[in-house]
Amino acid sequence: MNKDPEPRAAAGSPAARRLCAWIAALTLPWPSATALAWVYPEHRDIAVVAVQSLEPARRATLEGLWATARSGQEARLCAQAAEAAQGRRPACIDFAALPAIAGDHACSPREMLDSVLGTDWVLRVADVSAKLKDKLASAKRRNDRVNAIRNADIELQRADREYATRAGANNVHFLLPRPAPDTSLEEYGRLLLDKGAELNAVGAYAWFHLRALRKAARSTASQDAAARQQLALAALADEAFALHFLQDAFAAGHVAGSWGNVASRKGTHDYYNERGLETVTFSGERVVLLGDAHMRPEDANRAAATVRASLEQLLDAVQGLGIRDPDLENNSTALPDGFDVCREARFPARVAPTETLRALQPVLAQLPLPALAAGLGELPRFRAEIGPFIGMSAGARAGTVYGGFGAAQTDVGGTGGLDLAVRAGVGLDGVLNESGDGLMFAELGIRQDAVARTLVCVQSPSCATSGAASNVVPSRSALSLRLRAPFWLVPGDLVLAAPVLALAAPKALERMAVQAANGGLVPWQSGMSSPIGRFQFVLGREVGLSLYGMRGEDMVAVPGGGRNVEVHLRSLQVEFPVLEYRPFRSFSQDQSSGLLVQLFVAFDRPLHRETVQAGESLPELRTIPMVGVRMVFDWRKYLE
Repeated sequence: MNKDPEPRAAAGSPAARRLCAWIAALTLPWPSATALAWVYPEHRDIAVVAVQSLEPARRATLEGLWATARSGQEARLCAQAAEAAQGRRPACIDFAALPAIAGDHACSPREMLDSVLGTDWVLRVADVSAKLKDKLASAKRRNDRVNAIRNADIELQRADREYATRAGANNVHFLLPRPAPDTSLEEYGRLLLDKGAELNAVGAYAWFHLRALRKAARSTASQDAAARQQLALAALADEAFALHFLQDAFAAGHVAGSWGNVASRKGTHDYYNERGLETVTFSGERVVLLGDAHMRPEDANRAAATVRASLEQLLDAVQGLGIRDPDLENNSTALPDGFDVCREARFPARVAPTETLRALQPVLAQLPLPALAAGLGELPRFRAEIGPFIGMSAGARAGTVYGGFGAAQTDVGGTGGLDLAVRAGVGLDGVLNESGDGLMFAELGIRQDAVARTLVCVQSPSCATSGAASNVVPSRSALSLRLRAPFWLVPGDLVLAAPVLALAAPKALERMAVQAANGGLVPWQSGMSSPIGRFQFVLGREVGLSLYGMRGEDMVAVPGGGRNVEVHLRSLQVEFPVLEYRPFRSFSQDQSSGLLVQLFVAFDRPLHRETVQAGESLPELRTIPMVGVRMVFDWRKYLE
């Protein structure tokens, strides 16, 4: 069993985001889980290192190609291909930033370039990512890193509205598992690059890289300045998009294997990205990899060396050297490639012929060896808390009641109680990161409350023997119901919006759900990680209902007419948790357990009431407000 005060719950594949939505569709069209390899600043840092490590002649060729490409776009595209000193509030986008935008903020090179040149949100994304880089660099503890990612994801979702919902039906960011232990690089390449092959990181890299090479060669051969500029820009866009997936191939969670359901893929991805993975490259070098938001200098240098090798092929093509792909010789388009990696599941054509694949081997040989497929000695799998579950909870509470049911009972009292319940729901913790909360459940149980005595009475020895008259509320039991669901702006809004938006505007509903699970439109309900556990403001996400007197009406002594009148009473208590503290949670392959401490407010309203003695006048009754703390242990069994 994995035990961690704040288990990682931040990623799955981009395809998993939409798959998770369908898991929860039985109750509500819900957002799926985000899975990135490297975060934006890590993608950009790898590209910066790669550009800076180019030999001078090739570096000059790259800068020349970049200068041609940015002609007419100088206000948006930076003067240098890699602005190493660029910090917060960047005024332009350099080539090194394009692989970071690709894949996670765009689904094709064409869409990426349109966004870079034609929108302002791209600069906001770059600014948020620059701040994230500073926060990760200064993080001293795990909770610092968790909070930095949480804040960045919230801001990225505001800047790029499609950030969390830009999902697909594939595993394009992952390496496909090897079908056998002795699979060679050439055999593995043929498996990935044939027509109809499932989208994967290596295949996507080859697809866009080869198109970049052809356009780079044509950009030099063209005699028309406008055509050269368009071809240079398209070539660099295709190459940057290819480099995103080449970089992804060095993230531990993307090497470990992408099979299984959403929960297994997400949990395995997160586990290895944070804790690391030992493997070897196709060339035989032993390496230890980490993943998103955990990149070390050696991780950046290792990925950058491979990126540099790819850039060298591109720059050789500019010089009329290197790979000549016969399948692309008649490709006359001067636009960035439009192949959509978010929505396509398989390659529509063969990515590369065998001779071209061999030419790519200097790049591909540096890749880490993918994990073996399921049943062949695969790496241990881990699961995220995603999917339908059943469970139970047991709680204890203590609280302060502000008076009794009688209008004259205004003395403050204290009470306590126990509860036991069964629950069913959908777990979607961490839609964007582990600070999120997509938990939905319904719970049914029983509750037993101790007598509530006034504080004045508790301090008086004689009062304790005076019977029911000293009790603000008697000892009683209740049937309890508890419901929990995130909301976008006001409690219950997603439940009301879902039937309409699911048909009329499913994308809008998906965006609302993502924001709801990550703190709402105003993200004041996002979890806050600390060295001692997680805190979250939850008012409106959860409500508890307790119906007293169902097994026989409670008898309450209520002052009235100068004496105590005995009243048979049923009441409904409505409880609203306000602040939640989770000191720990543990999770195995299909079960989780955790401890929660909730501060709550509640209101106990009289329903049916009648006097015990026939003909007696019924005293005036009132609703009792109360505050308290509830400690609850919950256990879940996931059904997938």
